[in-house]
Amino acid sequence: MSGLSSFFPAKLLGSMHSNPRERQTDPLSRLRFTLETMPGSRKYNFTPATRAEILAELYDAFWGPYAHLFLPNSNSSLPLHATLSEVQANVGQFKEPQIVPGRPCGHIFKKGESCFRCKDCALDDSCVLCSRCFDATDHTDHNVSFFIAQQSGGCCDCGDVEAWRHPIDCPYHPYSPENAEYITSFETKTLLNTPRAHVKTLTGQDIPPVKNYPFRVHVPSELRESISRTIGYAIDFVLDTLDSSPDETFLATPPSEAALRLQPTGDPLMHDQFAIIVWNDDKHSFDEVIELLHDITNRSREEASQIADRIDEQGRDIIEMSGHSARLLDMARAIAQIDLGVTVRRAFDTFREQVSAVIIEWLLDLTRSRLSTDALILREILTSELLSPRKNSSLLSAKDPSRVLPDISDPTRLDWLFLYHARLWKKPRLNLKEIYASLLTVSHEHKLAIASHFASVYHRIIDAYLLTDREAETSIKYFALQLFTVPSVSLYIVRHHNIVSRLLAVISAFFTNQISDKRIVFPPNPDAEIDVDTFPFKSKRFMPVFSDLRYLCHNEPVQELIAHNREFINQFAQTCQIFMCINPNKRAASSHVEYETDAWISVFNVTLSLSRVIKIYGEAFSKATVGELVAAIHTVMHHILKCITVVDDRRDLARFPPVAFHEVVYGETTYKIIDFDVMDGSISFHHSLQWLLAELFKHVDILDGVSLRSAGYGSLRDVCLRHVNEEALLTVIDYPLRVLAMIAQIRTGLWVRNGFAIRGQLLHYRDFMLRELCYDQDLFILQTALVVLDPNTIMVSMLDRFQLLGYFSGATLHPSYDTSHLSGMVEEFLYVLITILTETASASKMPLPVAVRREIVHALAVGPCSFTDLVKRVAERMVDDVCFERVLREVATFKAPESTSDLGTYELKDEAFDEVNPFFYHYTRNKREEVEVVLRTRLKRKLGVQDPVIVPQKLNITNGPFVSLPSAFESEVLLQIFFYGIYNILTLTDATGAAPPSAEAILDQILHLVMVAIVERPEVFAGLAAHKIYEEGQNLVDVLCTFEYHEKYHPYRARVRWILDQVAHHQEVEVERRRRRPDSQSKTEDPNEAKKRAAKARQEAIMRQMKAQQAKVAFNFEDLDDEEEEDMSDAPEAPVSYGTCIVCQEELNSSKAFGSLGFVQPSRQLRKHPDGYQSYTNEAMTCVDTLDRSLAVSLETGFPPSASEIKSAKRVHSTNFDAFPPQFTRFGLHASICSHMMHLDCFTVYSASIRQRHRNQATRNHPESIPRKEYICPLCKSLGNVILPVVIATPPPELNSLAFTDWVRAAGISILKSKPDPMLESLQFRTGSGEFVFWTAQDSAYQSHLRVADRPDSTEVHKMVDTVMVVAKNISQQSRHLRERTEPEPGERGAGMYLPEELVGYTISALEIALRGQGLPGRTVADMITDPQYRMIRGLLTCLTKLVSLNFKFRADEGREAVRQAIIKRLLPEWSRTSFTSFAHPLLLRDPFAILVETAAVAPDMLKHILVLTYYAHLARTVIGLVYVLNKSRSSATPTLGARKYEDLFGDTRMFFMSVVRHSPIFEQAAEGVLLSFGESRIEQLLYAFTLPFLRRALILCRATYPNAFTTPPDLDDSLCEYRRLVKILGIPPLAELPTQDTIQNALSGWCAHYGHSHAASQLNCGVMLEYPSIYRLARLPLVLDHLYLDQDKMMTCARCKTVPLDAAICLFCGTTVCFQSHCCMDMDNGWRGECNMHTRECSGPIGLYFLVKRCSLLYLYANNGAFGQSPYLDVHGEVDVSMRRGRRQYLHRARWEEVHKIWLNHGIPTLIARRLEGTVDSGGWETL
Repeated sequence: MSGLSSFFPAKLLGSMHSNPRERQTDPLSRLRFTLETMPGSRKYNFTPATRAEILAELYDAFWGPYAHLFLPNSNSSLPLHATLSEVQANVGQFKEPQIVPGRPCGHIFKKGESCFRCKDCALDDSCVLCSRCFDATDHTDHNVSFFIAQQSGGCCDCGDVEAWRHPIDCPYHPYSPENAEYITSFETKTLLNTPRAHVKTLTGQDIPPVKNYPFRVHVPSELRESISRTIGYAIDFVLDTLDSSPDETFLATPPSEAALRLQPTGDPLMHDQFAIIVWNDDKHSFDEVIELLHDITNRSREEASQIADRIDEQGRDIIEMSGHSARLLDMARAIAQIDLGVTVRRAFDTFREQVSAVIIEWLLDLTRSRLSTDALILREILTSELLSPRKNSSLLSAKDPSRVLPDISDPTRLDWLFLYHARLWKKPRLNLKEIYASLLTVSHEHKLAIASHFASVYHRIIDAYLLTDREAETSIKYFALQLFTVPSVSLYIVRHHNIVSRLLAVISAFFTNQISDKRIVFPPNPDAEIDVDTFPFKSKRFMPVFSDLRYLCHNEPVQELIAHNREFINQFAQTCQIFMCINPNKRAASSHVEYETDAWISVFNVTLSLSRVIKIYGEAFSKATVGELVAAIHTVMHHILKCITVVDDRRDLARFPPVAFHEVVYGETTYKIIDFDVMDGSISFHHSLQWLLAELFKHVDILDGVSLRSAGYGSLRDVCLRHVNEEALLTVIDYPLRVLAMIAQIRTGLWVRNGFAIRGQLLHYRDFMLRELCYDQDLFILQTALVVLDPNTIMVSMLDRFQLLGYFSGATLHPSYDTSHLSGMVEEFLYVLITILTETASASKMPLPVAVRREIVHALAVGPCSFTDLVKRVAERMVDDVCFERVLREVATFKAPESTSDLGTYELKDEAFDEVNPFFYHYTRNKREEVEVVLRTRLKRKLGVQDPVIVPQKLNITNGPFVSLPSAFESEVLLQIFFYGIYNILTLTDATGAAPPSAEAILDQILHLVMVAIVERPEVFAGLAAHKIYEEGQNLVDVLCTFEYHEKYHPYRARVRWILDQVAHHQEVEVERRRRRPDSQSKTEDPNEAKKRAAKARQEAIMRQMKAQQAKVAFNFEDLDDEEEEDMSDAPEAPVSYGTCIVCQEELNSSKAFGSLGFVQPSRQLRKHPDGYQSYTNEAMTCVDTLDRSLAVSLETGFPPSASEIKSAKRVHSTNFDAFPPQFTRFGLHASICSHMMHLDCFTVYSASIRQRHRNQATRNHPESIPRKEYICPLCKSLGNVILPVVIATPPPELNSLAFTDWVRAAGISILKSKPDPMLESLQFRTGSGEFVFWTAQDSAYQSHLRVADRPDSTEVHKMVDTVMVVAKNISQQSRHLRERTEPEPGERGAGMYLPEELVGYTISALEIALRGQGLPGRTVADMITDPQYRMIRGLLTCLTKLVSLNFKFRADEGREAVRQAIIKRLLPEWSRTSFTSFAHPLLLRDPFAILVETAAVAPDMLKHILVLTYYAHLARTVIGLVYVLNKSRSSATPTLGARKYEDLFGDTRMFFMSVVRHSPIFEQAAEGVLLSFGESRIEQLLYAFTLPFLRRALILCRATYPNAFTTPPDLDDSLCEYRRLVKILGIPPLAELPTQDTIQNALSGWCAHYGHSHAASQLNCGVMLEYPSIYRLARLPLVLDHLYLDQDKMMTCARCKTVPLDAAICLFCGTTVCFQSHCCMDMDNGWRGECNMHTRECSGPIGLYFLVKRCSLLYLYANNGAFGQSPYLDVHGEVDVSMRRGRRQYLHRARWEEVHKIWLNHGIPTLIARRLEGTVDSGGWETL
């Protein structure tokens, strides 16, 4: 049937299949029919149902009757919308990995997955491991980096022999020696075989099925047939569709309507229904696209936003479909206007493209699926179909059937797919790349086949990539990375597909702008000229093309090819020749250049990319023979000379000025050298061929004398001069020399008029990272010249180029340099001279680890620094090398970061300082001087010499052509340079009486060179120095002797003495004759020394005087403190000062009201004990018994953590990172103060000024919000919103000292005597809880100070109370839903938050919680609270007192007595006649601490006694809470504890327990069960844990009220647990003494009975919530950051959009993962806020704290503002790695993590954000910072 179908048009097919049964017979024909007729039948509208139908048809045709072989257990068909691999994965078919030795892992990374790279194991940077293989292999102490896949498509290289330096022993992918052998033999075979003239393309038939695969399954031939036919047809369908797709998506002007109708199409009926499509690109933001779509398509923003998401995810989307083409074209124009990709096509074709996308998805699914257990067969069949030619499968394709590709014979389907890749869009492109990647791992033959097809169309791929592709990052060009880095594959395609030379041709043609019809011309015209201002140089995309070339040439077998085949170096030299001397510079002498272009930037980008290839190309010759290397040197020199000396009319004279020679007399000799003036000629920084030549000269081991002689050359000089004369050679080296001279002039400031461009070029050329590619090569060429030619000629050439011939002949005035320029040039010249005479790395071919060691030692000699700074000082090739970190560990010690702000630093070990050379050629002058100081001080210490001499080391070049380098020190030119260098400076100094500019540096350099000369050639040099006579009959020794005792140059004396002593060994007579012995040495000391001594004595006297003054001042301060305390007690006459007001700077005292700046914020920090979470109950049982000592647990671990720690820390996280469940938090108000104070009047003025600033800076995101009454403290920039009164009043009343029982009796009697107080009763809650309405935040009767006439001093306090009440009321109104208390309705008295409990109580609790786990021996928690905090608590209590007095204005005691009575009645029910009627609410349902706070506010004198009562109330409440919690938990799951530890505190717990609950039978029963199953020691432990916080808080409150009463007695036994200490200090009789305390027993039984009879007890719902007793922690982040990615799907999934966010943020309060700044989860109603803000509102109220995983930073949020904070993670080098740019593994740093806890526990987040915002003036909201 199928054979016929291609002859009939589709209409006939339909009628032939009219018999339904027959239609079923051949599923493939049915598939054909469906796909061909679908566009019309679906009215061109593509829906998810369409996709499902296509998939169903594809699978049916694919497996025919054999579905059961694919589908797991009895599934007869696939569920709709599902794909095969998903179904197979769900039943766990892929769970057990198939372990076959030698099979690679091939796991394909999805976007956002983590991959690992190990430098020590991998062959190059492209080899990566998936997290599973990385976990399974051992990389201890290796240099491991970790990163997140930005795109899908890369694959894990584990198990691939060619990816690793040595087997890495992965248990899942065992090593197979056969594979390794096979690859080696394949490589040797390919190297030996001559390349074929016409390469044979490998087709499907050439590839054998994979051998030795144990999981094979028998496949019926019928099934194999249907699989391959279906796959073949599917691929052809895609290709037929793409035939008519456009190459470019970018239309500058959309076509006219007529042209639109003539577009190529696959629609035989040419329907005029059109679709307009918008394409994704990387330069438009979401918002831009949404706005545009919203404007032109009349869609809502919601819909536009969904389309934009689809465009981003899929790569394109249809935005409109209609038959009205004119309208669509108008829309297209509007879209094209903002440079967005847009196409208008027939709807038929667009529909078919969508079908093709589904087919590609289906093919990808097949690569992931198995046939029963066989995981390879489907991929093998797919490959063989891809490697077959296209079949002419349908009549619908309008093109001619032969369909040829012009430059590829017999193209296969794969070739077509590669070419059409650019016509697809993002999603199918990535899918295809993933398909190809999965085929590469099938076998080596598969890899080769795909690579050879890729290579044959590579140039066309590059065309599309460089010229037309809009979305470069998904281009198939990047597939090269996976192929070109495989050694055997590269070798094959370089050998047989000639890819290197084709790449070089592409580069040549592209940069000479040979581009026509969107194609790069091939082969290029060799004579085309280069122009740096054309498009190619501006294109950013050429970099990866050079990278491809680099990857290819980097492979070892390819390096062999380059070394042994001459045509490689020939072609490469031709390509380099194009770039020779481009973009030359000419000095602007008289006026500044008018227009500074930045063309130089792109030129540098190109030549640096090229120079990296040059480096690798040159290195390849280490594998060459002498003959091959010499031939290569000749080739390169030939090309250089062809470039710079051949004169013809096409020569660009700016780039290659004509060569001219002149004669120069220097000393007594005449030299013939090149004539060129750097100040006047044009010079280019770029001479790539010289760089290549330098690389070739570096193979000194091959160019050794012995091996050269075997090839018939005497020496390297002989090699160079074999084909050219000396003059030609001088021309070659003159180009680098010109650049060096130009650089010297630029650095000296002679080129300032050329503007910034010239500085920029210089900085790049000499930059640490890049200098070894260019600048160092120039120096090396000069150094080679010293060996190849006569060193005298070279030095004279240098002097001539630097224009210093005159200076070094004694002329100190210069025709064109002024004095400062002249000395600058001398210094630069000497720098170059020192480098070429003493730098031996290239000359002796120093092994890389040694070179790296040398670089690191010199970089660290200046002083310790962080890893990043170190890397910036060293060339990138060295940093990238695998040995870098190993060497670093050898020479330096790592100092781990300790505090929160410091970074890890590396410090050079002492013994390494011996290797430091201060004249190292990478040092700047300043660095060199610093290093000299360091070395001198070290030598002083070691040798005990006052003025040590640093003697240079020998050069030590043992073999190779550079052995003769030291003989340059015998040169007379050099001697003359030394002589005049010193002589000129001495003459100038004597003439002017001062040292000339740069004299010190120049003398340092010359003396260093002289010392080197003495070390290297002592005898010859000494002879020359003593006999060669220059100016005024002096020789060098004369000058040195004068210099030795010159008074201006004292610091040089030791060095000159050393030199003269050395010369004297050989020329004793001459030296002795000239040396002056100063006679005055013994008698008088040096006047300088005397001066120094006098100065020192003066300084010491001044210091003594200062010390005395300081002591005096300090003494006075101590007095002040004592006086204050005395004043408090007895002498109130003098006003006490509290410091100064921070606004008006006047004294704060009782003459004028003032307050503390405070901040009241809503908080959900306090935690209740989570009910029903067993782990928290266990934690309470095992928690530490003392919270006021610091916990020295985990801080001992070093940083970075050891391998064993990392292993043990692996899997400890639940999905929410062990965070605290947010539903168990308690809402309240937290007050804090910043310790600064202000007059009330000043405060009013300051508030007005803030409002004014908000009006002036209207667009700024201000740090404070006026509606929330916020301000910023002008001094410390803390956030504030209230001003708290500071208590200056008389000290509090004496504590009542009656014994407890007597006091209770007295209190009771006074209650009985007192008359009823109806006014007070009306002010208590009607519910009978005993709370007071005037202490609530929304009390309707509260009036501000403006409405109340009052005494002036109390009005001031009233004003301050106002600030608190306004804020409290505001918060209270917005947070009713967060409070569980029963409250009166708003508008009644008593509505809102109850301040003693929810403001004062809450604040004290928060202070206590923040101090858990901190403290010092001998101090209690109350000693840890600071004075300002106590001042704040007193201020809050004053506010409460004031609120009472406002309600009892007309009583003398302002109502204190009445409230006191009410509190006593509440606590002592049995004494009051009315207690059970007026207090219907059981006391045990109230927080006893709140009652303690009320007491402190109105009746502090009875604090001690009330404390005892509230403590027992708290105990009883805890019992009720425990029964409730334990009743639900199983005792078996709790830890077993030993004997009881606290019997002396709690006595008979069982008895106490039962007596509390005996009034309620239900409760009693529950309690008995609990006691039985948990036993006393556990219960006692829980009682301890849950009541300890109460004691800590009580002590803080009491200490605040009576600073001197509740002190820690000095004789307190510090070894006692905290509970025992606190009970002693507070004077509370412990529970163990209860049987002897009748009064307490009575009170207790009253409370318990009341509770037992209330309805709360009857349902066992208790109404008592226990508090969380341990130290508060945030969510637990893993020790190693990348552990987050191990089970990313489980651990980090956003609950809103159900995906793993690309940018995840983890809420540190509750451990939830949310999407950070993403498009999917947004709050449209609330100003488009992101999910972090949304989650914050649900989780912790106003504040948020998130860890941003990918950005590696913290995010703090508070009320719609926010700030980013530093990550708690540091990498191995102790540095923060923002956004994982470096990709090193990161570890949690304890101190930083503790700091985050501290900020959170102290409620410091709002202030942190305010300070950050205060420091920046932004206009676009904080997110833009």
